[in-house]
Amino acid sequence: MSDREVDFLIVGGGHAGYACARALRDDGAEGSILLVSREPDPPYDRTACSKGYLAGGASRDEVLLSPPGWWEEQEIELATRTSVLKLAPGEHRAALSNKDVVKFGSALIATGAMVRRLRVDGGKLGGIHYLRTLGNSDGIRNDVEQADEVVLIGGSYIGTEVAATLAALDKRCTIVMQEDVVLERTFGPEVGRAVQDLLESKGITVHGGEDLEAFTGEDRVGGVRTKGGLELPAQAVVVGAGVLPDVQLARGAELELGESGGIKVDARLESSAAGIFAAGDVAEFESAVHPAGRLRVEHWEVASAQGRRAAAAMRGADLPEEEIPYFFSDLHDWLSYEYIGPAKQWDRVLTGGSLEKGEFSAWYLDGNTVVAVLAAGRPDELERGRGLFGKKVDPDQLIDQPERPTVA
Repeated sequence: MSDREVDFLIVGGGHAGYACARALRDDGAEGSILLVSREPDPPYDRTACSKGYLAGGASRDEVLLSPPGWWEEQEIELATRTSVLKLAPGEHRAALSNKDVVKFGSALIATGAMVRRLRVDGGKLGGIHYLRTLGNSDGIRNDVEQADEVVLIGGSYIGTEVAATLAALDKRCTIVMQEDVVLERTFGPEVGRAVQDLLESKGITVHGGEDLEAFTGEDRVGGVRTKGGLELPAQAVVVGAGVLPDVQLARGAELELGESGGIKVDARLESSAAGIFAAGDVAEFESAVHPAGRLRVEHWEVASAQGRRAAAAMRGADLPEEEIPYFFSDLHDWLSYEYIGPAKQWDRVLTGGSLEKGEFSAWYLDGNTVVAVLAAGRPDELERGRGLFGKKVDPDQLIDQPERPTVA
């Protein structure tokens, strides 16, 4: 027998879980809602972890997605510091870490992603950090206060954003990465070089084409060594080696997983088990708006949109997929860029504007089809890209033209 029953169970307190809870109430759901989150904080803006919150410019309350009293006003039960240990899809039961057993009408799995941890010598030394939560951000900020040298492992979003944030706090930062230039895997060498030139102009050292071999030190990290023989001092290290979908609960419930390891869902975001949905970083879905087809995307805006779509499906309604995956990044106040994609493959990149001045756009084409657009200081170009996303265009009319390109 279950200890209790709820109409809607939401597992995960990130953007997707919060958006689902909010949409259920906004759209008139009157049943009981329980949101279970293993984090100590109510749902918050996770993008602040590497930017404003890490820099100390935003308080914990300021990054919350809703005021503290909102949950009680909406009659949504929020269980923080709580995990779902086991999910029984056939019985619609969930066993929680607080010893409760909950029977539910429908459920959303929005467990997000876990950081990819490096397995190298010295990986457990003190002073080595991974960034995913506000608590991680607190740990990094406190740890680097007395650090002279901070090394960032990885040249993607986390590495570049944290380096910019800490460098603006007068910390000497060095990025060590496998790529030749930062952000190359996502945006290609043209945009990557422009961003790297900017970072280096602000005093950040970048070592590309390097594989990490070990962290050195006694009880605490004191340095970084690469397989190429590079040795760097480090009193603190932040690792940004990517993430993996957190499917531990789904795997235990024997839900079907997709090719990229996420929970496979249909057009309604329903998993292989009736009445159990998935959204956000953990979901793998067949996109109706993306030319690449099946996706698993780690963008907060998509997670929020999927949370709202899942809420509709849990109420027996349907919302069409309309959101093109979107991402933004702020490198302190030096550069802000926006991106729609992600481009899984492209054969050319057309750039307009001035990469040196930080006001530019980059159009990613597969054949003549627009598969991604990046814009810095050019919001009109990003909006133009939304209208052309997934469509064939005339490349000769694409860059720095006052008229919109014609659709082939």
